[in-house]
Amino acid sequence: MTTLPDRPNTALLVIDVQNGVVEGAHNRDGVIANINTLVDKARTEDVPVVWVQHSDDELKRDSESWQYVPELVRSDTEPLVHKLYADSFEATELEKLLAEREVGRLVVTGAQTDVCIRSTLHGAFVRGYDVTLVGDAHTTEDLTQYGAPSPDQVIAHTNLYWQWQSAPGRNGGTVATADVTFGAGAGA
Repeated sequence: MTTLPDRPNTALLVIDVQNGVVEGAHNRDGVIANINTLVDKARTEDVPVVWVQHSDDELKRDSESWQYVPELVRSDTEPLVHKLYADSFEATELEKLLAEREVGRLVVTGAQTDVCIRSTLHGAFVRGYDVTLVGDAHTTEDLTQYGAPSPDQVIAHTNLYWQWQSAPGRNGGTVATADVTFGAGAGA
């Protein structure tokens, strides 16, 4: 139900599943396995898979920590968006790539829940996209030493509040990997 005209397609977004981002992240291996399941399903259904890769002073481009985890392999035909900010749309070509593919709905996976995932969810939503968060396919590191809740609580809270997101002409939602559908007009 996106507000973007002539955008009937769905894309899978894989955000920042990089060595330095998910090292020590909550349920790292389970989340990566779920993302792999979704990537395989998207490819089988000819759904665009868009990869996002972050860099900054601590995550230097071309370093080992900047690389995607070896368990996830991007096809050469799948776009890779390089970003410098938490929101995957900010100062990137993501919107252009999605428009070219007539995408009005995003299925979001990756890391980190409390930074780049949340920022991209909201960034897509305010730009008119329907945005589905895969509740068991995103993760974050433990930031309790800085006063944050534990990673499992951050993930659970994000899943809870995104489940109920709606605005005129668009919807959010949270689903499990097993319940993801990519079909046109799919709610999950």
